[in-house]
Amino acid sequence: MNTRGYSLIETVTVLLILGVLAAAAAVPFVRPSEKAALERGVWEVQARLNYARFKSVYRGRPMKVTFRGGSCLVDHFDETADEWVREEEHPLPGVTVRANNAPIFHPTGTVSNLATITVSNARGTYRITLAISGRVRATRVA
Repeated sequence: MNTRGYSLIETVTVLLILGVLAAAAAVPFVRPSEKAALERGVWEVQARLNYARFKSVYRGRPMKVTFRGGSCLVDHFDETADEWVREEEHPLPGVTVRANNAPIFHPTGTVSNLATITVSNARGTYRITLAISGRVRATRVA
């Protein structure tokens, strides 16, 4: 008997092999690139700084942002205990963050302990600055 074409088992086997090869080829695209990690890190730092500012105004109490061990830490000041209390901790994967100070946002929207924060990895460096008015600004460093 002379048969032409492929059997169902042969077709499924070929599709399975092609699926495995396609999945293996897609792995580099699934992992975030260094550029994406840098941009995400800058965005996250700006978001945490703005969050602390607005939360300070809303709650009527000081908020502090510190950067330590690859994380961004947001604390509020508890007047009854006279200490800073951790409110949030956000990891910053794929970037190195350095700050020359820990900015403290006040209920008026202003900031003391002005800070310059650098966010960097192999793809580049961004400098995030705080104005005394509380404005957050990021610029790429050449």
